[in-house]
Amino acid sequence: MNVKELKHDEINTEHKSDKLLVEKVFTFGQGHVFKWWNELAASERGVLLNQLKLIDYDLLQSLIDKHVKESRLASPKTATLKPPGIIPVPQNDLQKTRASEAKEIGEGAIKAGKASVVTVAGGLGTRLGANRPKGTLPISPIMGKSIFQLHAEKILANMKRYDTVIPWYIMTSRNNDEMTRKFFEENHFFGLNTRDVSFFTQGVLPVIDFNGKLLMDSKSNIVTSPNGHGGTLSALREKGILSNMKERGIKHIFYHQVDNVLIKIVDPIYLGYHISEGAKMSPKVVQKTNPEEKVGIIGIRDGHLDTIEYSELGDEEKQALNPDGTLKFGMGSPAIYLLDVDFVEKINEGNITLPYHEAVKKVPCIGEDGNKVNPVENNAVKFEMFIFDALKHAGKSIIMEVVREDEFSPIKNEKGESSPDTARQNMINLFGRWLREAGIEIPKDENGNVEGVIEISPLYALNAEELKNKVNKDIAFNGELNLQ
Repeated sequence: MNVKELKHDEINTEHKSDKLLVEKVFTFGQGHVFKWWNELAASERGVLLNQLKLIDYDLLQSLIDKHVKESRLASPKTATLKPPGIIPVPQNDLQKTRASEAKEIGEGAIKAGKASVVTVAGGLGTRLGANRPKGTLPISPIMGKSIFQLHAEKILANMKRYDTVIPWYIMTSRNNDEMTRKFFEENHFFGLNTRDVSFFTQGVLPVIDFNGKLLMDSKSNIVTSPNGHGGTLSALREKGILSNMKERGIKHIFYHQVDNVLIKIVDPIYLGYHISEGAKMSPKVVQKTNPEEKVGIIGIRDGHLDTIEYSELGDEEKQALNPDGTLKFGMGSPAIYLLDVDFVEKINEGNITLPYHEAVKKVPCIGEDGNKVNPVENNAVKFEMFIFDALKHAGKSIIMEVVREDEFSPIKNEKGESSPDTARQNMINLFGRWLREAGIEIPKDENGNVEGVIEISPLYALNAEELKNKVNKDIAFNGELNLQ
């Protein structure tokens, strides 16, 4: 049975401030959220009002005007698109010398306590069949360590190596913050000092339907969605993280997403190049596996460094080749960045506003009759900011190419490509390469994968060089090796 929508003067509230809020909601054309007001218990009314208080209605209206009311035309073709200059994977003596010099500069900054880590970890592993923070998933090949533990051990190993403190800031979401904090407490922060690990939540935005109306998934709850990884920059200020960094003397932020199990945390070579060039925001890149790989690429768009989405590239641009046969637009983004603290402050001063992008999705909600609806077609618009939109404002950046097999293996899917299975195999293969460089025979199968299982803790060795100086060269690999 349909329920008649109420008018604003029919909504009874206890406080004058709530009455003014109700009027504001109606003024912005969202009065439908009170449709079931008379059915709600006092606690449910409180939940709804508290949600409504958090909404920036001017922002919401501007998003509706731009993404719903205006005709949604395809983005105009890029006027000019050029490949960027990059720092390549070192091949010759000159490049190796420069990398060594950069490493020395980066190590100096790390030792001086100038570096921090920001891990974006706001998602749940629902696509992986687990309704819990993705970082809590067991992933290491033998010990079954969680993704969070692997990151923690890399940070701890770097702290011991450089006799310094590297603060770790983990951005969660309202959906997983409590679970994430509890996981760290239960695991005693994996040996890190609790003073050096901070959690902060990502901002959210309401989800709207195709008519610009707030979507609800119960009679007292408005559907919200995280405001995208670009929201990290504003959350750093709003949650007091930037202030904490400044108090600690932090100058540089190493940014990465939680699900990349091969991440090289606080890479000193990367940091050294960034510092030596006076850069403010710098991306790492990896070669695309093929022209059709659905990954954003780093390029120069209309004179500014930018990330160009896969869908924005035409067929000619996707297939374009350099004289040496490599892809002209082949520098894929693994979402790894270095940002300077003063640059993030500048972004937050208000003179620079990152744009919002729309994402059309299928979102469970309630229908006109108040009953649950699980849509079979897209029914909603979410809004999100992308961190790479800040690149064009950086002024100076370095772009450092790295070997994908050494540094990039994200977990996105339950099975197949970019799954826990591929991540474990990629870890095993990486450890196998390290051992071969140390002179230990590690067999491969016909696909080039290690025949067997290997796990090397970051606390044992962070890279091939450290392993080579530490491992017993007389080890005979019998199909399983666990170095902790």
